Amino acid sequence: MTEGTTQQPPMAWRYCGNQIKRWRTRAGISREALGDEAGYGYETIKSMEQGRRKPTVRLLEVADEMCDARGLLVAAQEYLKPEKFPERTREFMDAEDRAIALHWYEALLIPGLLQTEGYMRALMNDSCPPLDDETIEERVAARLERQQKITRRPTVMFGFVIYEAALRSGVGGDEVMRAQLYHLREVGRLRNVSLQVLPRGRGAFAALSGPLVLLETEEHECYGYVEGQETSVLHSDPDRFSSLAQRHGRIRTQALSIEESADFIRKVAEEL
Repeated sequence: MTEGTTQQPPMAWRYCGNQIKRWRTRAGISREALGDEAGYGYETIKSMEQGRRKPTVRLLEVADEMCDARGLLVAAQEYLKPEKFPERTREFMDAEDRAIALHWYEALLIPGLLQTEGYMRALMNDSCPPLDDETIEERVAARLERQQKITRRPTVMFGFVIYEAALRSGVGGDEVMRAQLYHLREVGRLRNVSLQVLPRGRGAFAALSGPLVLLETEEHECYGYVEGQETSVLHSDPDRFSSLAQRHGRIRTQALSIEESADFIRKVAEEL
């Protein structure tokens, strides 16, 4: 087992902050003077220059003008936008985008590819630690864009198995969950999507171990993806993939049929 490492601030923050410091020093401007003009305290300017805080557009504009950077500092704001996906999931997102077949099991949440906007916003608004508004908007847009591959690529097979607990989680309240459940039924009607429910008490203990995703890319590479609290692993080793595939296969055989699952989801929605 490897020990966890402290997450570093994004490289873009550190590079941009360093450039602000270099231009400020070259122009002979103190942190106090820059802070007074931009409306920030000394420690805030210091944190931004050291990359511990994201440099704001306001600071970039003021520093650019005071240091006569001629737009070079202002241009950095394009690289300071929030990442669409957390760093630990980007390798999986790349594989998912190239997938010709994807099989996803979720125990507690609706799979990201099937979430309504209301559901995903409820999840992101309750993130801990909290996300800023800009990051939430960027990630909502990115998740909605991801979902388009289901209809954009009708020859790709998507299979989902969802544990009953995810259907009854109450994310966002009854109205959000009801809309989410009816959305599942709509997506489940697509010819390239199979959607099954694993009822409580029917599955093997493997179903309680957490989510897993199996996918095959257009290059016929096979991956298994598992995710937990603040961690995720994309497995390419054949033995690991085989183990996850066997586990998924057992879960799937114990789930309701596609028709039974659609009826089950409807009944849960009507109970709300």
